[in-house]
Amino acid sequence: MAIPADDLTRQYAAIAGEIGEALKRVLPSGRYTMGPELRAFEQEYARYIGTIRAVGISNGTEALHMALLACGVGPGDEVITTPMTYIASVFAISYTGATPVFVDVEADTLNLDPARIEEKVSERTKVVLPVHLYGHPVDMDTVMSVARGRGLKVIEDAAHAHGASYEGRKAGSLGDIGCFSFYPSKVLGAYGDGGAATTNDPELADRMAVLRYMGQHRKYVHEVVGYQQRLDEVQAAVLRVKLQHLDEWIDQRRRWARLYDELLADLPLSTPVEKAGARHVYYVYTIRTQRQRELVEYLNERGIGAHVMYPYLVPFTPAYAHLGLQPGSLPVAEKLAGEIVCLPMFPELTEGEVRGVASAIHAFFAARIG
Repeated sequence: MAIPADDLTRQYAAIAGEIGEALKRVLPSGRYTMGPELRAFEQEYARYIGTIRAVGISNGTEALHMALLACGVGPGDEVITTPMTYIASVFAISYTGATPVFVDVEADTLNLDPARIEEKVSERTKVVLPVHLYGHPVDMDTVMSVARGRGLKVIEDAAHAHGASYEGRKAGSLGDIGCFSFYPSKVLGAYGDGGAATTNDPELADRMAVLRYMGQHRKYVHEVVGYQQRLDEVQAAVLRVKLQHLDEWIDQRRRWARLYDELLADLPLSTPVEKAGARHVYYVYTIRTQRQRELVEYLNERGIGAHVMYPYLVPFTPAYAHLGLQPGSLPVAEKLAGEIVCLPMFPELTEGEVRGVASAIHAFFAARIG
């Protein structure tokens, strides 16, 4: 039996009627941008995250880009971030003309190590950009303490962490700005590209709203050089439907994560941690093994959608070779990149499928250890 890494058709089948009703509101209206669905979604999403504003943006990369610009980041500035992320997190920094500066990660959460931020701060540093990787929130108390002590802004990349929380507050409400992707496979996904930025700072919210739509408060009065990066009405309507199911879907992800934890506990591998005060949403369920490539190949041959999500650290990709980072400069992240395996994880998995994945992993190790 094939077990996919993800299957969006199962989710659609469960909510097809609700999606159809949402589209019936939008399609006959003739209003497909900057309309009532976007305004309603922004209000509902801000309420869910616990911020005063949410700004709908065309995708997660541009949400980060708009956030950085709103914080005044530009050429000559530096932004501290993690090497272990999707490259879009770092491309957004490059779009502003700023330079990314990489901090090594924690061995247990795989997130940026807040204890290492201070040593990377320079007179050019403007922003710290932590990524809540795979759905586990970063230790934001420490991040914010360092940032506030040095007068830096904090932009959370929460593209993996819709609904995740840290000390009772949701990811996206912990820094100055939180940025989200609604790529279809995300914990909260659209039916195309989409993104948002959340904040409790009215001035930052206003800057992002102006930047995302041609630098204007009022049509044709272009106050600054802006962009065409708004979230459209169709995706906003879809996201309004899906937002109502988000907590239920997170509960299912957490249920499958607990089952994976239980079934894999006696094997020579590491399962994800959930630190005290954190609520992991398991966008991806990752295990760690020194037999990474061998295990992925074994599972794939048996129809199981295991994969390595980020096989190369961002600073060691050709796009960032000019920074000159050498192997050994980020030892924890470099080691982890060769160990992480992502297992099938989505709410509509069945218990039989989770047990099937675990059984195959047991068979893999039995053949090599037993």
